[in-house]
Amino acid sequence: MGPGMIGGLGGLVLLLVALFFGVDPSAIIDTSTQPGMNAGNTADNHTKDFIAAVLGYTEDTWSDIFERNGRTYREPKLVLFTGAVNSACGFGQAAMGPFYCPSDESVYLDTSFFQDLRDRFHAPGDFAQAYVIAHEVGHHVQNLLGVTAQVESSRSNQTSVRVELQADCFSGIFANRNQGVLDPGDIDEALSAAAMIGDDRLQTQTRGYVVPESFTHGTAEQRSHWFKTGFESGSVSACNTFDARKP
Repeated sequence: MGPGMIGGLGGLVLLLVALFFGVDPSAIIDTSTQPGMNAGNTADNHTKDFIAAVLGYTEDTWSDIFERNGRTYREPKLVLFTGAVNSACGFGQAAMGPFYCPSDESVYLDTSFFQDLRDRFHAPGDFAQAYVIAHEVGHHVQNLLGVTAQVESSRSNQTSVRVELQADCFSGIFANRNQGVLDPGDIDEALSAAAMIGDDRLQTQTRGYVVPESFTHGTAEQRSHWFKTGFESGSVSACNTFDARKP
């Protein structure tokens, strides 16, 4: 089956949901059942439908923002995989978590990550999952705005933290622009997820202590703060983590 093609009953459901939410079906690639991939933990139809819906909302959000500023938003591709995947940025594994590759403008999402988010990181809820997807799409927005290219030559840990926090802020903008479909408690779910995957909490969980100079994504407090900044402001200009004295 060729790249971007979706087969079987699950593919039909995903196709219908993608069309309903205005998502180009070719932008959602499920590699988890393709030859050479570990197919032991493929996403169920509900998960695929949910991911397609969130992707559709992110596209509506950023297309509108870009259009209002005289620009055209180019949608990313979303690649679902299990275990491991080859990308234009190299070999990715589930242990890395979700990632964005600017070279092929694709968001890579391991299909077991949502279970890890709930069980390992203790951040349950649909909007906790939506936050993660919107964060990765935030990296795509950075790429389109030229931020990625600007920081490429100075990719220190400190710069990486500011890049990640801006993506958190952009995820907050996504939440701001879609308040009409949020349920009570959704923002708390996102804030909880942002905090639970802060560098300080992850290092405490795995090492028993923290090494601040090795942080690459920001602390629990920083990640929650910048998501909240994006949500409360709804403004791209408010997400300038690079000029903030202390991100």
